[in-house]
Amino acid sequence: MQWDRNYSNSEVEDRRSENGAGLGGFGGGGGGGLFLLIQLLSRFGWRGILVGLVIGGAVMYGGQCSNSVSHAPARSTANAPVQASAEEQEAAKFVGFVFEDVQKTWRAQVPSYRDARMVLFRRGIRSGCGTATTAVGPFYCQVDQKVYIDLSFYDELKDKLGAPGDFAQAYVIAHEVGHHIQKLTGLFDRGTDSVTIELQADCFAGAWAKSANERKIVDPGDMDEALNAASQIGDDTLQKKATGTVRPETFTHGTSAQRVASLKKGFAGGYKACLSN
Repeated sequence: MQWDRNYSNSEVEDRRSENGAGLGGFGGGGGGGLFLLIQLLSRFGWRGILVGLVIGGAVMYGGQCSNSVSHAPARSTANAPVQASAEEQEAAKFVGFVFEDVQKTWRAQVPSYRDARMVLFRRGIRSGCGTATTAVGPFYCQVDQKVYIDLSFYDELKDKLGAPGDFAQAYVIAHEVGHHIQKLTGLFDRGTDSVTIELQADCFAGAWAKSANERKIVDPGDMDEALNAASQIGDDTLQKKATGTVRPETFTHGTSAQRVASLKKGFAGGYKACLSN
């Protein structure tokens, strides 16, 4: 992907300095962890076993979050200096560039579009939807209309989920901004099921990819990276890897085939194609 490595986005709040400050450990334990992995797949379904039911539901639909994390006083360190490797700093600039490019696309195509913001964090964060840890994965909180991401997720995406490449990473951001469109257009208020919501967000990601391709910032093979990522994070694929079996009644994001098809739908037809069933 072609991008500006010197880009700085004022709509990105760098809260990595907090480093999970004020977050206690999760209590409890015992059986049922594997069930949670299936039931509580986060936005990208990769580490649900580490979070509680309340966190999974609250982050996905923007409710207030209640969990067993202790709440100690914490001061704001947004955009304070952080210690990070050169690789991590480049990743921070990359997500800021992609985040702006995605929103630039929607400003031109979505009536009355209002910008979301992005928050970078490490280990844990307090969002408008409650307290969450890295385990939740990238998520959009509709209460404060922000996208949250711990950049270590990209290591998981590449090494654990088998989805390398910068455009796979860009797909993650575009998917989450897709949820912001849904917030602005009222989809979350219509009682729509989670699979439909997630597949439409994939479609919006594909529609952004179409725009990026038309503007010549997509390299050969980029879309294949995104399609591979969509395939690797389908509910059926994740469940088969985790348990050896598939339970369709527990799906929250759609099958690999559905996610790939939704991404392709957006790439072929653009934003308006994503508004139809």
